[in-house]
Amino acid sequence: MNITVLGLWHLGSVTSACCAKHFRVTGLDFDATTIAKLNGGKAPLFEPGLDELLAAGLAQKSLSFTTDAAAAGANADVLWLCSDTPVNENDESDTEAVLAPLQRALPHLPAGALVLVSSQLPVGTCAKLETEWPQFQFACSPENLRLGKAIEAFEKAERVIVGVRNETKRAVLVKLFAPFTPQVLFMCTESAEMVKHALNSFLAVSITFINEIARLCEHTGADAKEVAAGLKSDVRIGPKAYLGPGGPFAGGTLARDVVTLTKLAAEKKETLALIPAIKRSNDEHRGWAFRRLRSRLGELRGKTVAVLGLTYKPGTDTLRRSAAVELCQSLLAAGATVRAFDPLIKQLPAELTAIVLATSAAEALRGADAAAVCTEWPEFRAVNWPEAVGAMRGRVFVDANRFLEKELKAVSGVEHLSVGRI
Repeated sequence: MNITVLGLWHLGSVTSACCAKHFRVTGLDFDATTIAKLNGGKAPLFEPGLDELLAAGLAQKSLSFTTDAAAAGANADVLWLCSDTPVNENDESDTEAVLAPLQRALPHLPAGALVLVSSQLPVGTCAKLETEWPQFQFACSPENLRLGKAIEAFEKAERVIVGVRNETKRAVLVKLFAPFTPQVLFMCTESAEMVKHALNSFLAVSITFINEIARLCEHTGADAKEVAAGLKSDVRIGPKAYLGPGGPFAGGTLARDVVTLTKLAAEKKETLALIPAIKRSNDEHRGWAFRRLRSRLGELRGKTVAVLGLTYKPGTDTLRRSAAVELCQSLLAAGATVRAFDPLIKQLPAELTAIVLATSAAEALRGADAAAVCTEWPEFRAVNWPEAVGAMRGRVFVDANRFLEKELKAVSGVEHLSVGRI
């Protein structure tokens, strides 16, 4: 089977590299810089193990990359749309950024080729594409990757959702996913598209629910982690429920689908109460770390705050929609000095150069009035905390998820502030 993967940022580069272990894969992207990096065995962003997997596919000649749509599409059995969908500051999807390259690639496919959409696009997208391009078959399989653990999530998926209208293409999709999952759950394309919106919104509502409970715990003496454990002990909720009091959801992925469903309801004149409230609640919670720092430090002008971790989450080098970056910007606007350290960030973009980038956690903490633990890098647990805290001016730590609870509990005089407890 010949697969062409269109869009080669995170989703596309992981999909290409994993599929090349089993199929002939051509990666297509119209950004020449991205293609040059990939042809050199380098992913466009950091993902553990991805560079090695890309290099292996290139060496075995089962993987290649190009900007030439005609060459990439000529013999394709499947065009797999994997462009990452950009979101603006209001968490609204830029669907045109995904569909424009697809429209550019489709004329070069053989008639009857299967187009598999994994990019996050609004429900109804496949139906529109079927009308515009009747010579092709369209299917939808919502992506389910996790930054930092993407290869494992792709290669060992518990199940894959696939929406397809043409029954004759099921065999192709079964063969495509057979190396990666024991279960393919088939449904119509609209249902598969809606599954992604609904799943992300359900996870988002779980996070906002427990964080609202947690903020009430902070006023009552209850411990939100204990409350969450009690909830998850109920068989109707279960131990894997997304109920971990801590920071807000960030990065844009969950918020994108909440906003998509909110806009869909408005377009269809359907009144929703719960789903639009998810984003409002999460946006309120985004200010938790800043409010806690201000409650302890008072006037922030002239204070120094160490920020540990800048990336959206551990295991990636992306700063896009990072809650840590938002906190830095709020602190700077209030007149504080921000000294930050992140193991993967060696240089900051121009708009963030007011942040002082330290070369180690200890350097970031030296002389600081307070610290915020923002990205849960395992390296932070290996810091010599008695020595690092001893070099600080103050001993206030804001650690939303209690990541360093054990380490900081062993250091005298530390005020350790976390979501969901006094």
